[in-house]
Amino acid sequence: MGNQTAGNKVVEILKEWGVSHLYGMPGDSINELMEELRKDEDGLEYIQIRHEETGALAAAAYAKLTGRLGVCSSIAGPGGVHLLNGLYDAKRDKVPVLALVGQVDTTILGTDNFQEIQLNQMFADVSVFNERVQSAEQLPDMLHQAIRTAYTEKGVSVLVIPDDISAAEIKREAPISSGVFARPKVRPEKEDMVEAARLLHGAQKPVILAGKGARYSTDELLAFAEHIQAPLVSTLLAKGVVPDEHEHSLGQNGQIGTTPSYEAVQEADLLILAGTSFPYRDFMPKNTKAIQIDVDPRVIGKYYPVTVGLVSELGTVLQWYTENLERREPSAFMQKYKEKRKDWWNELEKDMTEETDRLQPPQVIHEVQQFLEEDAVVSVDVGNVTVWATRYLKLKKQEFVISGWMATMGCGLPGAIAAKAAWPEKQAVMLAGDGGFAMGMQDFATAVKYQLPMICVVFNNEKIGMIEYEQQQMGHLDTETDISGIDFAAFAKACGGEGYRIRTKTELHEALQKAVLATRPVVIDCVVDMQPPLPGRISYQQAVHYSEFIIKNVFERGELSLPPLKKGWKRIKK
Repeated sequence: MGNQTAGNKVVEILKEWGVSHLYGMPGDSINELMEELRKDEDGLEYIQIRHEETGALAAAAYAKLTGRLGVCSSIAGPGGVHLLNGLYDAKRDKVPVLALVGQVDTTILGTDNFQEIQLNQMFADVSVFNERVQSAEQLPDMLHQAIRTAYTEKGVSVLVIPDDISAAEIKREAPISSGVFARPKVRPEKEDMVEAARLLHGAQKPVILAGKGARYSTDELLAFAEHIQAPLVSTLLAKGVVPDEHEHSLGQNGQIGTTPSYEAVQEADLLILAGTSFPYRDFMPKNTKAIQIDVDPRVIGKYYPVTVGLVSELGTVLQWYTENLERREPSAFMQKYKEKRKDWWNELEKDMTEETDRLQPPQVIHEVQQFLEEDAVVSVDVGNVTVWATRYLKLKKQEFVISGWMATMGCGLPGAIAAKAAWPEKQAVMLAGDGGFAMGMQDFATAVKYQLPMICVVFNNEKIGMIEYEQQQMGHLDTETDISGIDFAAFAKACGGEGYRIRTKTELHEALQKAVLATRPVVIDCVVDMQPPLPGRISYQQAVHYSEFIIKNVFERGELSLPPLKKGWKRIKK
């Protein structure tokens, strides 16, 4: 019997690191590795996707949801190029992903062969580790290093493997490296803790802005907010980290955020940036004192001029202050924003429950909410649907996943696939616009093939709605934002799933009743009205530009299209 092949060792090492599955598409520069995956009968599942971008986006979503390594694979040339969008999503949202990329055999490398491209050069910007294997003996050690670096740097590792190397035997027996990752405990300097305590003690209107770094510190975060009587504002990526129904929660800040969150941040005399470096300066105050807590010293003060930076795990710091600072009595500031929060939710409730001739996006969210299980995973695509989901959906303990910094359309379905791969027993719900869903809908067939029951809710207004609104609020006439209608319910049935085309709240309710019991993936194609996603805060400049659009629309097209003026006026802020 010969020595172990390098490809077999890859499978062994992946399992040693706790990898349970990978997403990929077979092809001629990865066939030797595919043969070793075929031979494996002990726990490593290969999920064959229909497009490599789906595989990379699913790997990124899996890492966001679990904190564990997401793994995808591809052939050289076109397959590797297709991975890039999903890998950039992982890079920008700072999660560990490994891409195993095939390459032409070592005997023909550099001869401009079929599908040969400069892979390492192409992956240089997206990766924290980016190497090509030169020999079978190298491969195990390089794979260990790739995985360890992805975890350490919270980024993308790329290992390019010429196909003949996977089939080659490893002639060295004793391994040099091992699959051990030592997680450091990061604690702040004492003098920084003292200075931050002084700021906390003197603040009369503290506000906490929590980011995705608070994901594993929800209990400590809530206890701290209650202890210092501070409103809790969240970033988009922290949706679900703070329960939406918690009395201190004001919702998200930013373009997709709420009016109370914006106002609280502007009025604060101390900001506590908890696990976020929040880059959107238009939604931050000009000269407010700030404490930033983050495990990465490189982001302290990166986007906002903070007064004190604490380099530490978040939960440890918050718990210490909760135990050592004097508990504040209920404050007029906190009570004020509890009332504003209540008024805001009352307004949203009217949007969700009003009777209208045509189905409105907030009404869809309201119906979905009724069927959402306590531990469900909600995967949201990018566009107007991001606003509807973030603003109207009330999450308690559910997981939420989206493409944050890259904001790439087409992320919704891969996120739902990743959710079912991570937790087969949990309900997975995808919310996507028709534009976003159409970008990767071919992989609905993947969900059918692997029997991944999920509920895919499509907001179908036959438009790229977010871009149309952006063009209009800039004062321009909307251009090339209409998209031809697709019957997504019929498409779902053609793929072997279930499909329902919906035009009323009653039809939607009935479809959801069937969908939650389905054993196959379901598409609910909701024909919705086009509704502008008004931001929680509207600048006068935006309002002026929107007025310019209305005037142009009347004179150039002869159409009068008015926004919801009463609601818009209430949100205009200096």
